[in-house]
Amino acid sequence: MSLLRDRNFLLLFISQGVSRFGDGLYTAATAWLAWSLTKDPAAVALVSVSAFAPAFLATFVGASYADRYDRRKLMIVTDLARVAVVAVALVVMSLGLLDLPLLVAGTALLALIGAPFAPARNAIVTQIVPAGRLQQANGLLQVAFRAAFFVGPLMLAPLLTYGSLQLALVINGLTFVVSAGAVAAIRVARPASTGGRVGLWSDLAAGLRAVRAAPDVLVVIVTFVLALALTSGFLTVGLVAVVGKGSQYGLLLGISGVAEVVGALLIVGMRIRRPALAAVLAWALLGIFRAPLGTGTSGAVAAFLLIATGLASALTDIPLIALVQQRIPEHHLAKVLGLWEAGVAGALAVSPFVASTAITLAGVEVAFLLSGAALVVLAATAAFTLARVSARQSLRRLNGAAGKEAGQGAVAHKEGDGLPAHL
Repeated sequence: MSLLRDRNFLLLFISQGVSRFGDGLYTAATAWLAWSLTKDPAAVALVSVSAFAPAFLATFVGASYADRYDRRKLMIVTDLARVAVVAVALVVMSLGLLDLPLLVAGTALLALIGAPFAPARNAIVTQIVPAGRLQQANGLLQVAFRAAFFVGPLMLAPLLTYGSLQLALVINGLTFVVSAGAVAAIRVARPASTGGRVGLWSDLAAGLRAVRAAPDVLVVIVTFVLALALTSGFLTVGLVAVVGKGSQYGLLLGISGVAEVVGALLIVGMRIRRPALAAVLAWALLGIFRAPLGTGTSGAVAAFLLIATGLASALTDIPLIALVQQRIPEHHLAKVLGLWEAGVAGALAVSPFVASTAITLAGVEVAFLLSGAALVVLAATAAFTLARVSARQSLRRLNGAAGKEAGQGAVAHKEGDGLPAHL
């Protein structure tokens, strides 16, 4: 926790927590607004997709600007632009003009504007925190991320009871203002330039080459995105089908959220020597505990399984972020993190359809079993791939060292040939 005594990191921690609290509140508020406008579950799903699809398309591109320009200023501009969108939404609501198409468009625009924020935030950590403390820093940021995003939706009910939906949007706008203020107070040097100004497409191509040059990073990112597509929807669509009661469903989601926060706190104090392997094997652990959830034997059993999966979920992303920060050059860092964020957005968009289709075709119990088994197989495949990558890299280093020694021997022999005969 000593990192929280560092002024710059504390400001980033506050910005992360406040911003994610607003995101959680906004996500719940827009879903409720879509329902109140239409009373149609498909409308709620449409608004949810509109929050992820633009991020999937724009995050990697937006992250390029975080690598080529000042990350701190980009985060501030992003927050203030989102304040403007929320303000317009409030005016439209006050005039009684809001309908579903406008809600979908506004949600998509907010997601589009916010696309560069997350990769810029994750990349700026390396400018604030020493390399040896990146895992601890990411763990603390994930505590703020998970706790705030979990608390945000819980605030919607009292705000609707004692206030209004407009008040919820006002609070969401204020969280962006506070976040921008905290980031503006951070004092951090911009990374040194690596050469002349490059264009967008050249920079994106260079970012893709950077991630291909680090195959362990690529394996972990691909594993995370595929695993999220297989699991995320089961925590929403699948869990509803298991419990069948709104109150119990909310309680179980709350338990899972608290477990994720605790898991992130535990990782802060751990030292993970092989973050890539830990990140992929955590999905196997999550799959083992996720598979029996469909049986729905009791609320207590479901709570235990969700606690286990919540703890394991912290291991899937905190080591991943630290791995990227350690292995990718500074001038490509935001793009690679943006590639991961874009994959996450895409996975979150398709995962509910994956879960609902599996449940429709196979039933709840079998669908959960298949999802858990798929995670175990995916994690085992990723671990095997990482082992092969490590062996190939070790062989390349050995060959390089042997070639260097042979070259040095040849030089010594050549120099020996030129020595006087009496020596």
